[in-house]
Amino acid sequence: MALHVPKAPGFSQMLKEGARHFSGLEEAVFRNIAACKEFVNTIKTAYGPYGMNKIIINHIDKLFVTNDAATIVKELEIEHPAAKVLVLASNMQEEEVGDGTNFVLILAGTLLEEALPLLKMGMTPADIIEGYELALKKALEVLKTLTCEEIKDPRDEAAVLKAVRSSVMSKQFGYEDFLGNLITKACISILPEETTFNVDNVRIQKISGSSILSSETVLGMVFKRGVEGEITKMSGAKVVVYTCPFDIATTETKGTVLIKTAAELHSFSSGEESQLESQITAIKNAGVNVVVAGGKISDIALHFLNKAGLMAVRLQSKFDIRRLCKVTGAVPLPILTPPSKEELGYADSVYIDEIGDNSIVVFKLDGKESRISTIIVRGATENYMDDIERAIDDGVNTFKLITRDGHMVPGGGAVEAELAKQVRDYSETIPGLERYAAAKFAHSLTIFPKILAESSGLQARTALQQLYEGHRTPEGVNLGINIQGEDDKLIIDCHEAGILDCLSLKEWGLKFATMAACTVLRIDQIIMAKRAGGPSAKPPAQPDDD
Repeated sequence: MALHVPKAPGFSQMLKEGARHFSGLEEAVFRNIAACKEFVNTIKTAYGPYGMNKIIINHIDKLFVTNDAATIVKELEIEHPAAKVLVLASNMQEEEVGDGTNFVLILAGTLLEEALPLLKMGMTPADIIEGYELALKKALEVLKTLTCEEIKDPRDEAAVLKAVRSSVMSKQFGYEDFLGNLITKACISILPEETTFNVDNVRIQKISGSSILSSETVLGMVFKRGVEGEITKMSGAKVVVYTCPFDIATTETKGTVLIKTAAELHSFSSGEESQLESQITAIKNAGVNVVVAGGKISDIALHFLNKAGLMAVRLQSKFDIRRLCKVTGAVPLPILTPPSKEELGYADSVYIDEIGDNSIVVFKLDGKESRISTIIVRGATENYMDDIERAIDDGVNTFKLITRDGHMVPGGGAVEAELAKQVRDYSETIPGLERYAAAKFAHSLTIFPKILAESSGLQARTALQQLYEGHRTPEGVNLGINIQGEDDKLIIDCHEAGILDCLSLKEWGLKFATMAACTVLRIDQIIMAKRAGGPSAKPPAQPDDD
C-alpha cells in the first residue's frame, strides 16, 4: 500500500512545528528595515565628540559605560537576523580599520530608512540596490579628490599628532591633546624600520587612582605586581624566562622512602636542596641576573635566589610571558636549565616602582631596541579607564592606517556634506529609476553633520543651512560643523582647525555600509527553524507542609 502524502497548503507546513516563515515586502523587507532603524536609532546618539554614553549590562552582569559603538554592539548580543548583517559589517570595519564602526552602522541604517518610501512608491529592491551601487562608485571617486593633507613620514610627530588627536577627540573630548601626545610617542618609539606596525605592540596598563593627566608612556613593559625576592632593581638586566614553576623538580612516578633516623631525614632533604642550589648557581654563572617564572616560586627557591643575588619576577599570564620574550629577545624555557647566550633576553633596567597604592614591575628598554611600549592609564573608576583604553585603541589604529596610507580628509561632517552635494548632482544625470535611489544615497550622507550639530546642542537647522551654503562655493570644500560654535559661527574650516580623518577609514566605511544595506534589501524571505533546546524548566515546587 502506497504511503499517503498530504498536500502542504503552505511553506510553513514543510518545516518542523515551531518554525517561523515570513515573506514579501510587508512581512520580510519592511520588518527588516524597521528593526535596523530601531537599532541604529540607539547607536546614533553616541556619535561624535559630544556623543552620549550608554550603560550596557551584559549576560554575566558586567557593567559597561561607553559611547564606543563596537563595544555596545559586541555586548548587546543582537539576535534579529537583519540587524545582525549590520553588526557583521561594523565588525569587518573594526578588523580592517580599527575605528569608524558607528559610521558604518549609522550610514547602513539610514540607507535602509531612505529606501522605505521608494519601496512603498512601487520601486523594486533591485532598482534601489543598483542606484545605491552607482552612487557608491561616484562617492568613492569624489572622496579621493577631497584629500586635504598627506602624512608622508609616519615618524613626524607634529603631523601624526594632528590625525591621532582627531580620532581620540570623538571618544575623550577635552583630553585629545594630552592623550594624542602619549599615543604618538608610544607608536613612533616602536615603529620598525622595515616591517609593518603591529597595534599589539602598544600595551595599556590601567592603574586606578589620580586623574587622566597623570597617565604616562613607558618604553618597555609594565606589570601590575611586585617582585618575589629582596632585590628590587637591576641595571643592564640579562633576563631568563621559564614557563614552569620555579621549584624542586618532582619525579614522574610516586615512590616511598623509609627513613629511620634524623640524620637520614636531614641528608634526604639536603640532597634536594643542594641540587636546587647548584641549578640556581649554574643559572647565575650563565650571566643571568633577572629570573622570570611562569608559575609559583617556592620559598626554598626564593631563599637561594636571594642568596645568589638574582631578581625574581613571577608572571601568571602566558600572554604576558610571550610579550616579555618579544620585548627582551629571550627564549621561553620549559624546564629549569641554565640558558645559553642565545636564550638570554636583555633589558636596560628592571625595577619596582609604586603608582598610587599599586606596586609595578617595569622592564625598560631605552633607545631603538624597544619593540613594545606601555601606556599607563590613570583614572577614578574602572569604567572610566576602560573608556580611555578604547580611545587610545582608536588612536593606535589611526597611526597604523597612517603607516599604510597617509592621505587625510577633513572631518567634522565636511567630507559627508561635500559627497552629498556631488552625488546629488550626479544623480540628476542618471537615466531611469536608479536616479531616485542615488538621490536618497546623497541624502543619507547628510545625517552625519546633522547628528554632530544636534548632539553639540547647536541649532541644527541653522547649522546645516550655513554648511550647505558654504559647500556651494569651491572654497567651502573643507567646511564642517563647529561643535563649540556660537550663532554666527556654526561652521568651521576643518583643515585649518586640524580636524582630520583618514581617507581609508571613510573609504572602507562607505563600502561596508552600502554592502550591508544592499544585503538587507535583497532579503525577501525569513525562514527561522525551531530553536534547539531541552525540556522547559519545572515550576518551583510548593513548600512541604511537614
